[in-house]
Amino acid sequence: MRKLLCLLGFCFLTFSNVFGMNLTLMETVDKIVAESHDVKKAEANVKQAKAQLDAVNANRWFSIDASANYMNLIDIENPASGKINIPGDVGAMLGNIAQKAGINLGKFEIPDNVFTAGVSITQPIYTFGKIGRAVDAMHSAIDMSNSAKELTLREVKYAAANLYWTAKMTDEIVKIAEKTLKDSRTAKKNLTAVGRANRSNLIKIESDIASKKINLSDAKFNRETAYRMLKIMAGINLEEEIVLVDEMPSKFEELNVTELKSNPEWDIYNKQIQMYEESASSKRAGAYPTLAAMGSYNYYTFGSDAGHMFDKKGSQSTYWGLALQVPIFHGGLDKANATVDAMNAEAARQELDKSKKLKTEEFNTAVRQYKHLCDDLSDLNEANDLAQKAYDVSANRFSAGQTSAVELADVSMALYKINMALINSKYNILMAAESVKKLGE
Repeated sequence: MRKLLCLLGFCFLTFSNVFGMNLTLMETVDKIVAESHDVKKAEANVKQAKAQLDAVNANRWFSIDASANYMNLIDIENPASGKINIPGDVGAMLGNIAQKAGINLGKFEIPDNVFTAGVSITQPIYTFGKIGRAVDAMHSAIDMSNSAKELTLREVKYAAANLYWTAKMTDEIVKIAEKTLKDSRTAKKNLTAVGRANRSNLIKIESDIASKKINLSDAKFNRETAYRMLKIMAGINLEEEIVLVDEMPSKFEELNVTELKSNPEWDIYNKQIQMYEESASSKRAGAYPTLAAMGSYNYYTFGSDAGHMFDKKGSQSTYWGLALQVPIFHGGLDKANATVDAMNAEAARQELDKSKKLKTEEFNTAVRQYKHLCDDLSDLNEANDLAQKAYDVSANRFSAGQTSAVELADVSMALYKINMALINSKYNILMAAESVKKLGE
């Protein structure tokens, strides 16, 4: 039983390495989105905007500040004395005061150590829109960053689909190149098998085979390059084999779209306009008064000896009240800043108008291209079938010695070109559909 399990495990690993990782279009898009640095930067911008909102919102709430100070007063004339000498006039005044109060001035000392500590609180009450408008502006900034994230997400999904279908197209091109090379080798084999190979036909077929080898080599190189890029963008190990399981469709449905009504880029400009207008209002309000409530508590203690300064009871004071701060003259700073934001809003409005025209035309062009290519696809399929039949007839005639290698090569090249045109047309249809999805969803 143990040997059987080991054998099954070995077989599983072997087949996993042979067939590789299967990826659908949706799985590939999800992987590339998860690995995208652009999406991660867009997410970081959203978080940054939210943090900026918190910073602006903090102005709504009260602020508490605490302070503590220690000072040692020094006699400038005799710093080493550690005492404070009283100037003559001040000493005389204090002597008179002391005598009237019955105080022995010989015991009177001026403390040269001072300690103060306090707490103050300030709460804005009304700011005439300075804070409220600034908060509204940051809400618009958050909406703008979310729209930018959505725009980035669509661009990355479009790029991911492009990588997937490009890699899938290179698979098909390699198959076409292999088939045309195989057909030429078969023609050469048939030519030499009957012992009638003339020099001209043989040289032409050898030249045709050499040319098709180059085509196949180029196709394989392009396929390897496309797959490497897909692996890099999806975060897949370059040594790991992958299999793209979604095939290029042979038929395409009609697009169920009418007109472009919204787009993330438009949302960005709309929110940007709102943000600048609200910011301009906030800065205009900077010229208006600010009403705030305030309160404070302070503690003082003095002493001639720092070591015994706190032995005595200190003094305390507290107050509360209202403060009205009225700007008088700031050189027109608030008005100038508001004008800057107003002009930024006007510039964003012009960009929005231009974007609506360009994105609408881009959307309509993608819809028209999709319909145009779908209409041409049936003709391409018919032309491909006819080119294949023409090649089969020419190959049979060549085998029977009724035509030359030059004609066979020309028919083969025509078949190759129509095969490539068919694959390219399917790719363009798929990407046109992705363009419509990117612009209009």
